[in-house]
Amino acid sequence: MLRTLEITAEVAVPRHDEPFHNLHWQKQLELSLDCFICRRTDRTTFFRHGEEQALCSGSSDVEHPAAGRISAFDVTTEPERQILRALIDYWWAPFKDKKRNQTAVAPTRAPGVRLSLGYLCPEKRQTESFGLQSNVQRPASENCTHCAHLLATSTQAPRIRLLT
Repeated sequence: MLRTLEITAEVAVPRHDEPFHNLHWQKQLELSLDCFICRRTDRTTFFRHGEEQALCSGSSDVEHPAAGRISAFDVTTEPERQILRALIDYWWAPFKDKKRNQTAVAPTRAPGVRLSLGYLCPEKRQTESFGLQSNVQRPASENCTHCAHLLATSTQAPRIRLLT
């Protein structure tokens, strides 16, 4: 059956009168899902906006295509915060995990997500990126790896909601 997840996240950003790093959400994410193809629960699944399929981390370090995609990727930029809303469509079917003998659920028991933000250091003129994960302690702040300027602060974990 087709499932749709909504992922929302927000970061606080410094005012625009400070050094501009062009902080932006990257159109990719990693999501913990149960995969009916390799019959394993809690698999890291890689999504890229515009791709027609996702990539499951699989079992025994063998990746395989997964039936899923990013169907919407919307960013709202306000003076002191950036908000992301992404919709993920993926196919799911019930199964038993072939290694742990667990029953699959949609979404997983404790879904995790890793989002990516990119930026350009104006001093060094180099691009970098960092991740925003649902399983880290909050508040969490990220600084530029080149000039140590504060880029973003996350006070809440990304939210994952099953829509269908």
